[in-house]
Amino acid sequence: MAKDAAKSSKTIKLEQIGSAIRRHHSQRSTLIGLKLNKIGRTSELQDTPAVRGMIQKVHHLVRVVDEK
Repeated sequence: MAKDAAKSSKTIKLEQIGSAIRRHHSQRSTLIGLKLNKIGRTSELQDTPAVRGMIQKVHHLVRVVDEK
């Protein structure tokens, strides 16, 4: 169990670099789920497979600033 806790303590810092205007509603929802909704906003999230999948879905709208 301690091993799982160590994995979940890793974080990813994201910055939104693209607009959600004229994007599919699922991509807009994904940005909101990543705690982003305006260009230039940053958010720090836990590094999980679910978050990685969300990043992949909107990879053209976000930039990974830092991985810890």
